[in-house]
Amino acid sequence: MKAPKILPWIAHKTGISEELALKLWRRAAGEAEVMTGCCDSSDYYRVAVERFIDFAEAEGGRSVVRQAAGARTCFSWLWRHQNRLSKLNLITAQSLARLWQVKWNECFRLYHQAT
Repeated sequence: MKAPKILPWIAHKTGISEELALKLWRRAAGEAEVMTGCCDSSDYYRVAVERFIDFAEAEGGRSVVRQAAGARTCFSWLWRHQNRLSKLNLITAQSLARLWQVKWNECFRLYHQAT
């Protein structure tokens, strides 16, 4: 996926270079693909942008969103991070269940061929 056009603006707001922002975007896009399982849905793009902003803010030390009353608390990053971790756990469990099902199907198929 191509980098978003807002990438230079976010780089400027967080105080990082555009080259670093592009590297962070590629990392965020890769993680979003793993989390969503595809690279062409709106959910994928939303996760990629969220991850990119998180990476840029962590690297640059400045926030993209101006802190206003009720906007973001100092624990909002923890909530978003926990949400991402829980999604990764579900993706892992789903992958293991699919693997288990495939292996059992192969086992039964081989058993029926042998009998």
